[in-house]
Amino acid sequence: SQPVEATDDAFWDQFWADTATSVQDVFALVPAAEIRAVREESPSNLATLCYKAVEKLVQGAESGCHTEKERQIVLNCCRLLTRILPYIFEDPDWRGFFWSTVPGAGRGGGDEDDENARPLAESLLLAVTDLLFCPDFTVQSHRRSTVDTAEDIHSIDSCEYIWEAGVGFAHSPQPNYIHDLNRTELLKLLLTCFSEAMYLPPSSDSSNTNPWVQFFCSTENRHALPLFTSLLNVVCAYDPVGYGIPYNHLLFSDYREPLVEEAAQVLIVTLDYDSSTSSSPTVDGTTTGTAMDDVDPPGPDNLFVNYLSRIHREEDFQFILKGVARLLSNPLVQTYLPNSAKKIQFHQELLVLFWKLCDFNKKFLFFVLKSSDVLDILVPILYFLNDARADQSRVGLMHIGVFILLLLSGERNFGVRLNKPYSVRVPMDIPVFTGTHADLLIIVFHKIITSGHQRLQPLFDCLLTIVVNVSPYLKSLSMVAANKLLHLLEAFSTTWFLFSAVQNHHLVFFLLEVFNNIIQYQFDGNSNLVYAVIRKRNVFHQLANLPTDSQSIQKGLQRKKKTPEPISRTNSQDGVSMEGSRPAAPAEPGTLKTSLVATPGIDKLTEKSQVSEDGTMRSLEPEASQLSPEGNPPTALSDGELWSGEASHSRRDRRRLSSASSSGQWTPTPDWVMSWKSKLPLQTIMRLLQVLVPQVEKICIDKGLTDESEILKFLQHGTLVGLLPVPHPILIRKYQANSGTAMWFRTYMWGVIYLRNVDPPIWYDTDVKLFEIQRV
Repeated sequence: SQPVEATDDAFWDQFWADTATSVQDVFALVPAAEIRAVREESPSNLATLCYKAVEKLVQGAESGCHTEKERQIVLNCCRLLTRILPYIFEDPDWRGFFWSTVPGAGRGGGDEDDENARPLAESLLLAVTDLLFCPDFTVQSHRRSTVDTAEDIHSIDSCEYIWEAGVGFAHSPQPNYIHDLNRTELLKLLLTCFSEAMYLPPSSDSSNTNPWVQFFCSTENRHALPLFTSLLNVVCAYDPVGYGIPYNHLLFSDYREPLVEEAAQVLIVTLDYDSSTSSSPTVDGTTTGTAMDDVDPPGPDNLFVNYLSRIHREEDFQFILKGVARLLSNPLVQTYLPNSAKKIQFHQELLVLFWKLCDFNKKFLFFVLKSSDVLDILVPILYFLNDARADQSRVGLMHIGVFILLLLSGERNFGVRLNKPYSVRVPMDIPVFTGTHADLLIIVFHKIITSGHQRLQPLFDCLLTIVVNVSPYLKSLSMVAANKLLHLLEAFSTTWFLFSAVQNHHLVFFLLEVFNNIIQYQFDGNSNLVYAVIRKRNVFHQLANLPTDSQSIQKGLQRKKKTPEPISRTNSQDGVSMEGSRPAAPAEPGTLKTSLVATPGIDKLTEKSQVSEDGTMRSLEPEASQLSPEGNPPTALSDGELWSGEASHSRRDRRRLSSASSSGQWTPTPDWVMSWKSKLPLQTIMRLLQVLVPQVEKICIDKGLTDESEILKFLQHGTLVGLLPVPHPILIRKYQANSGTAMWFRTYMWGVIYLRNVDPPIWYDTDVKLFEIQRV
């Protein structure tokens, strides 16, 4: 508790000169209360301790850590800083400490003036990056020799020492578990440095970049490229199955897995970058508006984002996609021997990484959609969504899964790929069906909507937008999926649901758009859906005749009080669930979860594009939709275009059309119901019913039929050519980058990292501001 002179080496050395300890030991020996006490009562000692520990890391990086003793000192300093940094960040007065220069910190002589001026944080980050490419400590030495001809750490080209083969590197180094352990400890320290972001409250201003990440990913870091490549390759090359031998993971400790987890976490944090505020390269690789020549800014300053956006070789894309798909599918790998295969836990980090890849590298996105490999990403995502739907602690996982599918669904190829038959039998708690990946998607979405927990309601818009986006391309839905869609329409079009919230009717519009797209563009193969529409025709008639007078509105709302259930499950015949599946379970009471910021509404999250005859898309900006290029007012757009919460009409009309009662509660009015009822796009379906219902009834009477198969046969061979209204243009709602989602990803990602780092518990019980830690 007394101030100790910085020159008292004997005193300071005891902190790191100890023989082998582990990071867990350091956490046990240095309790939180003591760190806080030193911070408050003898701040100069805490400052000296940090400065000395950084100095030792810098010395280790300079010398190349040739002796066991030096390596031990480096690791102990590394563990100590990992322990202390969160307590520096939680105190606003200390937060600037690492960005200040330490007086007289030049090494010995005062001649290196420019070196003297380096803030402590920069010295620390540069030392850690040097140490991550330190021969015989974290990488294989290329020379078999004694200490005196040791490789000078400043002369090595770290690109020759990339940790794993893959993107931009063909040589796979011999695995060395000591190197893996040392890398893991250094990456843990890096992650702790970056975690300053956890101690700032979420802000809408996403431009406040993390100074640690900014410096680390700048040209000041001479190892930026090899490090980015090492992290990416280590993650994508990892195969957790234990080389195909059952129970292998129980016999051999896997030193790779902790490294892969740490690498994935460091990677997604360095890629935390708001692309909506920058001129990021557009699809064809040119920056917005101009071709990419030397005069233009060469993409983002963040080198990791820059490198990620510039990967372009097919074999690199293949390596990344295969690796991510392999790891995401790992929890689904069913073996006949229970627990015989290793289950990985870092699928949430992988989903964030996959999101960043698709968001920052459009060529990668198109590569993913080019073949049916995209289904190897889709199936695990649907598995996670279905599995987490009842679990309050996994609401973030639900969101990121849906965001990825929304991003993919903006591209025509995704809808086309969904027509591939689904034959993999991953045990999932959903009805058994025979059909395509589109059927799987619809059935899982139905399950989420009807039997997920309440907090998922904000996602309904997104789920149905995905179905709308793919609907024009779905060649043939199974009877199970067709019934699910009609069940959703039935549930969403009850009067109490429509009248109980200002945006609920949007869901009905989305579903009608799905039916219209399939009937207009894919009528031929979709006799199951047409049959289901005919069977449930009363739902459409009820919508067309929806009452709009005050009395009926009140009566509709009364009905709600009797049925608190969000959606009735009664008339959805679920049938038997798949063999070997377990029901989706709620979180265990007491499970920790981190809070998330709200996500933007679907109108902020997406922008509309219209698909032309030749399949190209053009954006429908608000001004573009006033007149179409030929100069005609857009007739066909009116039904789909005006209802979906366009800023222009929704806010103003909401105030005008719905009277706010004295309690400030929103109440539906006849004008408000009329304002959207008149836009319900029912024309196509009504025409279909008008033509087909009499024909189907005639068959039933003539043949005394009660058998579905005859009617389906008739519908399969029927045609509505020339009988339906002119097909409407296909509207796709494409995800657009925005700062709201950038902030959501930041809070989600750090929440995952906080909860996953329990051994040692780096941030546990510190005063985190980015999110709240809650118990279920």
